Amino acid sequence: MGAREQARIAASAEVDRQTPAQVAREFQALLDNGAALRPAGAAKRKPRALLAQYRPRYAVELFDTRFFLTDVRQNDDIRFFVAYVAQRDSRGRTSIYPRIFYKDVSLLWRSASHYVRSETDNWIGKGETKTILQDGVLMLVSDEATTDLPLELQPALELLTRKLRRIRRDETAVPLVLRKGYGDRIEAYGDFTGPRRRAREQRRGLVNGGRRIARFARCNDPASLRFVPGFEPDFRGDVLEVHASTSKLYGGELQRFRILSRNRQAQYLFMAGPQQVWIPSIQATRGELTSYGVRTVDAKVDDDLLVPGYEYHFLDESEDPPAWVSQIPPGFAGEPSSLDATRCDASAWLDQLPVIRDFRRAVLAARRPAAVSRVARR
Repeated sequence: MGAREQARIAASAEVDRQTPAQVAREFQALLDNGAALRPAGAAKRKPRALLAQYRPRYAVELFDTRFFLTDVRQNDDIRFFVAYVAQRDSRGRTSIYPRIFYKDVSLLWRSASHYVRSETDNWIGKGETKTILQDGVLMLVSDEATTDLPLELQPALELLTRKLRRIRRDETAVPLVLRKGYGDRIEAYGDFTGPRRRAREQRRGLVNGGRRIARFARCNDPASLRFVPGFEPDFRGDVLEVHASTSKLYGGELQRFRILSRNRQAQYLFMAGPQQVWIPSIQATRGELTSYGVRTVDAKVDDDLLVPGYEYHFLDESEDPPAWVSQIPPGFAGEPSSLDATRCDASAWLDQLPVIRDFRRAVLAARRPAAVSRVARR
């Protein structure tokens, strides 16, 4: 275990073939041998008491980090695991960090950085922040991609959602595990941001020197997408992995394709549904992970490259006067989803992206996946 610097192409992690009892014994042995349990939330006062309610049942290994996971649970807002991230430092000392791994509306599994709960807010922290220009105003917003769990871990989490026919409701785990943010705090705390900041300062494995690998030459013009040479998806090579899931929102089966960049420094996740194709995440291939289970470095791109098949676009009646809320580039919003009227079809934007057109032609039209892993329904 540990968060040592690694740079290698890895297959997706698989769930250990241990029984829940064997996983529990392995976990207890770590504690008995001196591993420190380090919750960030209310359980910090009595760390071992957390285990009475949230005993791990599954284990997954990725990049020298050991993940112990409970059964999947559900509250009013998110579907999640209580995850224990076990890492060993350079002195051989093991620390175990309880975290919340949740499934976002993007259909990606993410690691929550903190939470905000008050009479007016109930919000899961989404990592680091960035400044954007919106309607002529500079705004500080969450950089949600910084909480994306490794693409190599996503299939295992999807598979584990099939373990239970009935998912247990749980409203207590989040405050026990996560640190509470007060007021309207959106920025993560130092235990989340610190390892990533140090990696940038020390320039450890930065992708394209920390600069964007894809950008739009012209605002609101999907055809103007440009990649830094070498960082384009390698459609001529083998598709690294294909997995499948189903989604009610997207009307059936979703295929998930993991594809490397030509220079092997980045990797792309393409999702293909019955109608839409989109890229929900682009990540480095370097394997150094923080105690939140996320990578220390990013593969940066313009946000409009990562628009999902259905994205938020609705009139917010709670504002005075009512105001449009949209995360689809102006003029490209299609029909609203029949399941969620706040989200509209983004195909008009996506299908004009050259990279999506190339993917449809080079991958979807040219091959039928030979090996597809069946994963969870959402």
